[in-house]
Amino acid sequence: MKIDPSSSKDLSVQIAQAIRDAIISGSLRVDERLPSETELSEKFAVSRPTVREALKRLAAQSLIRTQRGASGGAFVNRLTYEGAYGQQITTSTLLLSMNAVSFETACEARYALERACAPIAAQRRKEEQLGKMREQIARQTAQALSDEEFCASDVAFHRALVDAACNPVLSYHLAGAVEAMQPLMNMITFTARSRIKIVALHHNIADALEAQDATMVDRDLQELHRYTVELAADIIAQKTRSSA
Repeated sequence: MKIDPSSSKDLSVQIAQAIRDAIISGSLRVDERLPSETELSEKFAVSRPTVREALKRLAAQSLIRTQRGASGGAFVNRLTYEGAYGQQITTSTLLLSMNAVSFETACEARYALERACAPIAAQRRKEEQLGKMREQIARQTAQALSDEEFCASDVAFHRALVDAACNPVLSYHLAGAVEAMQPLMNMITFTARSRIKIVALHHNIADALEAQDATMVDRDLQELHRYTVELAADIIAQKTRSSA
């Protein structure tokens, strides 16, 4: 593990990158204890506060964990796809909110990813996922359901569809698409969309998934995509007319 003191890049960033590279390469293994702050500061010829900042960066990325006590210290974390979901969602949300990504671009990406997942989900779906989808459909028909609750149920429905592929790698990568992009779309379109139409499409998707009909799942996801883009365009046009 080496750093370049002459580089303009922050030393704590360089140290964090060096340790990260050692973890990825296998030089530092899961559950292995990292050298102490003193040992790391001597190894990299930097101050302990600089090392401490580097360790904070690694902890924020869930690459290491710290333990207190005589046998404590910093250890290489044991990552799981499930445990990484939150970080993926947070990163996707930040990217969408901080960069100039159009609604159409986000919508295209979100549905393209889910449609790619649909054929596998149609093959492998289990009663557990179908049950979750049916549960959300029933919830969405409740008259007293608030807009916020309906949006949350909408996300849960699509989360179950993605998870029906029974592939943790797909579920991880689609976490951002479903749980970051989908709420963004709901926030923009919920005032204009028809719950009846959404629920009907959800019914169709669940039925097609149960029948293992990937073509029909894809067709209904395309219709949801078209309807979502159409709603957003109408809302934007109304706002433009109102401000003119």
